Amino acid sequence: MPDIEIPDWTKLGSTVRSERKRAGLSQQALAERASLSRSWLARLEAGHRTAELESVMRLLRALDLTLVLRRASTDDEQPTPEGPNDPAYAAALESLLTRRHRDMDARSRAWTATERRDDDE
Repeated sequence: MPDIEIPDWTKLGSTVRSERKRAGLSQQALAERASLSRSWLARLEAGHRTAELESVMRLLRALDLTLVLRRASTDDEQPTPEGPNDPAYAAALESLLTRRHRDMDARSRAWTATERRDDDE
C-alpha cells in the first residue's frame, strides 16, 4: 500500500472507511476487533475531531496499518537556525526586529495622525 498523507480529520476518517471496506469489514466488526464502540468509529469516519491517539492506534492495528510520521517539506524549505552563533539565526532575528520596528513606526504614525485630526476638530 502506498503512503497516504493525512492532513486533517476528514482525510483520516475517509481513509479508515476505505480501508475498512477494502478489508470487507462492517463498522461493528472493525470496532469489535479494535475494542472500540461502533459509534466512536462512525464519528471518526465522519471526520469528527474527538479521537484519542490511543484509540486511533488500536484502530490502525486492527486494520493492519501503521502510523508513520515524516517532517513536512516544502519546495522553499529553509533550514532552522540552530542558535545565536548560527548566521541564519542572526539573519532571522534581524529580519524579525526590522519588521517589528516598521510595524511600530506605522502604528505610531497612525496614532499621531489621529491625534492631529482630533486636535483640529
